[in-house]
Amino acid sequence: MTKEALLEMEGLVDEILPDSRYRITLDNGHKLIAYTAGKMKKNHIRILAGDKVSLEVSPYDLSKGRITFRHLEKRQSFTSAPYRRH
Repeated sequence: MTKEALLEMEGLVDEILPDSRYRITLDNGHKLIAYTAGKMKKNHIRILAGDKVSLEVSPYDLSKGRITFRHLEKRQSFTSAPYRRH
């Protein structure tokens, strides 16, 4: 199977399970179990309940997926910090 055959979807993390697995609800309402991709583990990207994530799903087994990206809702701006360095 090639990379092009994977389905890319977005969903919301409902629950954190053992062994770095997560229960995800997709935008269309389908629920599945997903694990983090290797690059996310390597870079220590944390995924919390309530996060919006992108994932890849195999067309052969729609009950499992791989999380490839964590979307951040609000990014902190460090330019408006209350303390400035002199």
